[in-house]
Amino acid sequence: MLRPWKITLGERIDPGRPTPIYLQIVHAIIHEIERGRLLSGTFLPSSRELAQLLSVNRKTVVLAYEDLIAQGWLTSHGTRGTMVSTLHDDDKPALPSAARRNAEAERDRPAYRFEPAPERPLAWSADRGIKLDEGSPDGRLFPVDVLSRAYRTAIKRSARADSMSYRDPRGTALLRATIADMLKAERGLAVTADHICITRGSQHGIFLATQLLIAPGDAVLVEKLTYEPAVTAFAARGARIVPVGLDDQGIDVDDVERACRRHNVRAIFLTPHHQFPTTVALRPERRLRLLELARQFDFALIEDDYDHEFHFESQPLLPMASYAPARVIYVGSLSKLLLPALRIGYIAAPPPLIDAIAHQVSTIDGMGNSFTEDAVAELIESGELRRHARKASQIYATRRSAFAEALRERLGDKADIRVPDGGLAFWLRFPDPALLERIERAAPALGLRFADSRSFATSPDAERGLRLGFASATEAEARAAIALLAQAAV
Repeated sequence: MLRPWKITLGERIDPGRPTPIYLQIVHAIIHEIERGRLLSGTFLPSSRELAQLLSVNRKTVVLAYEDLIAQGWLTSHGTRGTMVSTLHDDDKPALPSAARRNAEAERDRPAYRFEPAPERPLAWSADRGIKLDEGSPDGRLFPVDVLSRAYRTAIKRSARADSMSYRDPRGTALLRATIADMLKAERGLAVTADHICITRGSQHGIFLATQLLIAPGDAVLVEKLTYEPAVTAFAARGARIVPVGLDDQGIDVDDVERACRRHNVRAIFLTPHHQFPTTVALRPERRLRLLELARQFDFALIEDDYDHEFHFESQPLLPMASYAPARVIYVGSLSKLLLPALRIGYIAAPPPLIDAIAHQVSTIDGMGNSFTEDAVAELIESGELRRHARKASQIYATRRSAFAEALRERLGDKADIRVPDGGLAFWLRFPDPALLERIERAAPALGLRFADSRSFATSPDAERGLRLGFASATEAEARAAIALLAQAAV
């Protein structure tokens, strides 16, 4: 009669798994020792006997035994056989079946204190169904052969320069210089490579800036509707989050002043070009007033310019960092222009802050991905990025119009639909709050996913709405999603 641990061992061996069979045997035996079912001094079956039991080649079992002996789990006693090492002197009898089930359940529960993930995650997994994102680009539009060629060029360049080792935590010199030139020429920032640190997207840049600006207890101003991951970064640093008002012209600067008189404000987070999530642009007079308040109350502005390139009605306003570089930490990204998967963002700020941010990068992962950084620099220098931007902007402009038409057709009598001047998303307001509640309850069952309206709010009295991206879906895909949205509203 087979012992129970032998049966369990057989159940853990699966030829269909990618893990080599001998390693599966190794892991299974270690598991049985750790559970107390294989005690110190217990002799294991011979390699021939175990091979027959598991229906595997005897050499596979020999290799597993040799590995376990080398690790110290087993010891060989010549002709007597192989037994569990006597080094484990804390063995205990096998657990009763009920207690064993409890022990098995506990393997998925950490026995130490940690900060658990929130009930509603910030990032979405790739679930089934139709997704209306918050304003992502369509990665299918970027030519794969162009990207491959840029990577080949970057790798060859690194090989010739013998620069495949650890490099500058601020990012490769080539990309920093290229981005500095782009910001000077297109956005009016008076910067050089020394003013630039490459990050893994804009959220990484916000997080890094937060580490240097915010101390526990400091007040950070955010709009009542804003970008939730940024708020999460501030809160993780121990900041007091202070919501301020927002209207159709952007942040309420009078409310900002009132907040500054009540709190020791350390920073304010803004998305002035296309306010997240409402898409409105912050008017010039309010920008200037904010900078006056920053000087008066000595706080920093974190300007997240996440989709500067996409503006369909007129020329975009210059970033606030272009005329107040000493007060503004400018965070940008190439995710919307290129591909989110490339994870290329940047911070533009005075060199002393860039040096401090580089130190933060060193403590997190040492450096960025130099191959990707140089490949992106190649795309910019060769003009491929500009060509793609022109093509993508034309496609997105058409999709924006088609999206608006479909929304009006399906939800025109239920939602306030305003076509955004720029960016890659619509902000839908619902005069009837109960209708929005009904939509959000019904959508999952219909296979439709979008960001929860509460995810944008930093205050209980904030207006609720839906931010729906139009760029990443074809017209047919968008119409199908909007049809489901209308069905959820019934």
